[in-house]
Amino acid sequence: MTKIAYFAGGCFWCTESIFQRIKGVIEVVPGYMGGHIKNPAYREVCYGNTGHAETIKVLYNKGLVSYSELLEIFFLTHDPTTPNRQGNDIGSQYRSAVFYNDLDEKNQIEDCINKLEKEAVFDNPILTEINTDCTFYSAEIEHHNYYNRNTEQPYCQFLITPKIKKFNSIFNQYTS
Repeated sequence: MTKIAYFAGGCFWCTESIFQRIKGVIEVVPGYMGGHIKNPAYREVCYGNTGHAETIKVLYNKGLVSYSELLEIFFLTHDPTTPNRQGNDIGSQYRSAVFYNDLDEKNQIEDCINKLEKEAVFDNPILTEINTDCTFYSAEIEHHNYYNRNTEQPYCQFLITPKIKKFNSIFNQYTS
């Protein structure tokens, strides 16, 4: 059965590149969610005035990977403890957020956060926003599959490649 999940964990190029490597993930689409204008463009979102977060839409086969597994991967491959920032990317568009589709997903998000905080996985409290599903706007085509098309670009080499290496070392059972 195919399901959809939405995650905002900083730059969508980074998040997309991780989720593309998960066994059971069918498609990852970068885009924008959580803002107050319709059909935002990358330039508008980058200025931080639209309220949108760079987000990925994940289509996955729940028979191969569960929502709770996707949540664990999401939380452990970015810093959910910093407001409006991931590394050098600063602004509300880079905030950590999960957009849920139903109450079961909301409960799983809360359970995952509670578990990570109880286990003291992070030094600081998790600040990830938990939002109801709102409109997802697909990013411009040049942002789709960005890392795989631009692995030699400095941003990709210095920021995304190390994230993928970390993902592979922690979650090798989920790699496709």
